[in-house]
Amino acid sequence: MYKHLLTLGIVLFSSSMLAQNTRLITQPKDSNLIRLDEVVLSANVILGSKYQAENRTGSAYYISPQELATFNYTDVNRVLRSVPGVNYYEEDGFGLRPNISLRGTSPERSAKITLMEDGVLIAPAPYSAPAAYYFPSVARMQAVEILKGSSQVQYGPYTTGGAINMLSTQIPEDFNAFLSASYGNYNSGRLHAKLGDSKERFGYMIEYLNFNSDGFKNLDSRGNTGFDKNDLVAKFRVNTGRAASLQQSLEFKFQYSDEQSNETYVGLTDADFSTTPFRRYAGTAEDEMINDHKQFMLTHLLAFSDNFHITTNAYYNGFTRNWYKLDGVTLNGERRGVSGILSDPLNNSEYLDVITGAADSPDDALLVKANARGYISKGLQTKFDYHWTGENTFHDVEVGVRYHYDEEDRFQFIDGYRITDGSMIRTSSGVPGTNANRISDATALATFALYRFKYKELTLTPGLRYENIRLGRTDFGTSDIERLGTSLSVRENRTDVWIPGMGFNYNFDKFSVFGGVHKGFSPPTSREDEKAEESINVELGSRFRLNGISGEVIGFYNDYSNLLGSDLAATGGTGSLEQFNAGEVKVQGIEILL
Repeated sequence: MYKHLLTLGIVLFSSSMLAQNTRLITQPKDSNLIRLDEVVLSANVILGSKYQAENRTGSAYYISPQELATFNYTDVNRVLRSVPGVNYYEEDGFGLRPNISLRGTSPERSAKITLMEDGVLIAPAPYSAPAAYYFPSVARMQAVEILKGSSQVQYGPYTTGGAINMLSTQIPEDFNAFLSASYGNYNSGRLHAKLGDSKERFGYMIEYLNFNSDGFKNLDSRGNTGFDKNDLVAKFRVNTGRAASLQQSLEFKFQYSDEQSNETYVGLTDADFSTTPFRRYAGTAEDEMINDHKQFMLTHLLAFSDNFHITTNAYYNGFTRNWYKLDGVTLNGERRGVSGILSDPLNNSEYLDVITGAADSPDDALLVKANARGYISKGLQTKFDYHWTGENTFHDVEVGVRYHYDEEDRFQFIDGYRITDGSMIRTSSGVPGTNANRISDATALATFALYRFKYKELTLTPGLRYENIRLGRTDFGTSDIERLGTSLSVRENRTDVWIPGMGFNYNFDKFSVFGGVHKGFSPPTSREDEKAEESINVELGSRFRLNGISGEVIGFYNDYSNLLGSDLAATGGTGSLEQFNAGEVKVQGIEILL
């Protein structure tokens, strides 16, 4: 929404921002030829470079630091819109809570794709409650990696559409200081600063980002409809000297963010949208999202040689949020939901007048729900990589294992309001836990093995992934706010799955042909005996570079045996997050990039 933008940027000293633990081996000699001889040894990346993306035995895309700097977006939707096979729909206009789909997966809250930051799952509770109400700020990212299609068994649990990995700013090799500020219409502003340096055995990086706006919507009561978001990231690394025979590094990362956004779920009637599309009704004046996120992460890299290394990550993500928003209207003892009122305004005119402020209401007519939830996501993962060369051959074996736990804790309540002369006045305060009072949790063990074999111009990548998942829910009931267990309801669901995949790539003079087949998988919920989402996914494509023109053409076909949908308030549902079986589905398409 930046129609007019003024930007000031200062770089005190700029140097290569590659992590110090990155090594490049056997670069391609001719840029017009496509060769798969490069290996990127870096702790927390999927691809690491455009070269790796262009030579993957499956569809992949790498958004480089140079591309991110070109437009300097804060909205991830605008960053991803140039990538084939990535679909999204807007919600708030600023990209605070994106809805991203890869190859036809359900886009709601990006819940059907594997989201990572620095190679670690970043959704608040990726197994037990995958709806991503937290999304990392893309403005502080150094690169973005998108992986679709075959041979993606390394990244899960959502393997149908693909994975997105966001690479945060790396510790620089030399002293680097950066400051940028911008200001635009709607009083929109951004301040971005970072500082870092590396010595032989020590490195650090500190980064701060703030972006904010008064908002472009017009609240009937003239309130602010914008947001204010802060990010702080700090990284510290210790490592062995360059002469050490056994290379090691230990990096600690701390990230904190907070957000206050005056955002609502309430839309407009068709008639109001056609005349005043940016209007906000008076009954949404109290709607507000408040959240904070913190991450602690340790990364240990052990490099026995250029050919053999082990990377281990220990991580903890904590996220708390309270989206306080209008949920319904009660008149004469009858409660009606907001979506039903707006979709049928003629038969709900009395209720609509209360939402718009056209009529005064009695006490507790407006029901505003405090969707207070806390999330934990933590785990330990390690990855073993060994590669070697033979006569006309290249071999690479990658094996990984992850133990993960996450949970969502709901402790919600509803406040009552009346509306008088277009202003909301609170008339009753709800008791926390009396609307929803339950904990959903998941424990998962995931392992994978991937073998990359190259003989002359042919590359094959067979792989296998295994997921063993336990999903549970403990519902204390709305009458047991002390959680004594007097009204306890417990359920549990378990699933385990083998996820095979096979990809290939063959290089010709000016182009390559690639493709493969893999099994798609999405975990079920804790509902007993609910089955997981499964599919068989096939793709075939070609990449080419000729006379200064490069591109790719890919066809894909996803055959679902059991598609799962979710009951989300964001899409007009009840917000229970219960999944439902949509049966057999076929998704097919063509992706073209020039």
